[in-house]
Amino acid sequence: MNSRQEKLEAFGRLLDIMDDLREKCPWDRKQDFQSLRHLTLEEVYELSDSILAEDLPEIKKELGDVLLHLVFYAKLGSEKESFDIADVINALNEKLIYRHPHIYGDVEVQNEDEVKENWEKLKLKEGNKSILSGVPKGLPTLVKAFRIQDKVKGIGFEFANADDAWTKVDEELSEFHAETDPEKKEQELGDVFFSLINYARISGLNPDSALEKTNLKFISRFQKMENLALAKNLKIEDLVLSQMDELWDEAKKSEY
Repeated sequence: MNSRQEKLEAFGRLLDIMDDLREKCPWDRKQDFQSLRHLTLEEVYELSDSILAEDLPEIKKELGDVLLHLVFYAKLGSEKESFDIADVINALNEKLIYRHPHIYGDVEVQNEDEVKENWEKLKLKEGNKSILSGVPKGLPTLVKAFRIQDKVKGIGFEFANADDAWTKVDEELSEFHAETDPEKKEQELGDVFFSLINYARISGLNPDSALEKTNLKFISRFQKMENLALAKNLKIEDLVLSQMDELWDEAKKSEY
């Protein structure tokens, strides 16, 4: 692996390239915070895909794309004479030191939960008006639910165990099935999702990763169905459900 000096030199070269691009490239010159925003989100999702696939070469590539965006934003900040990359990193360094008093201070912790609890309490001392104020509004809903639950856990607002959390799932399912008003039924469905996400989190499972893996599995099986249909000279859109079920079972068996 590269030495510390080689890492610093690589980062310095990236900053030099960013300066060149901003000065000489018509596309890079045109960009601003708003125009980069949706591209950054796209890059982060591509990184997420590579992580789920456990594709290390692709993770390296996508990390580079995300890093480019971070450096780009810092460059824009320096042009506005508001902040530069050193300000960004120094602020991060100070925050990490402040929020890890068990490393850089005299606070003692016994486990991960105590670290998280101290983290949330320190954030409130920094001026946050609510434990939940740090949850981004633009997060995907499933991820947002997970983060909300994880945040309030930091101050002890948590079920005692996974069994208690599953009891809540059963309760919400019963309320969902009993509701007949469409608008209220939708609200109850939201409660079911929220409680199920909570159960997964307490059980040590990541519901977002679980759902995405199921999405990918479904896509793979359905595409195998389509290929099987083609091999049998069938048009999948012309098949009845029972025929598609047979192809589905055949595609499923091919995975084992």
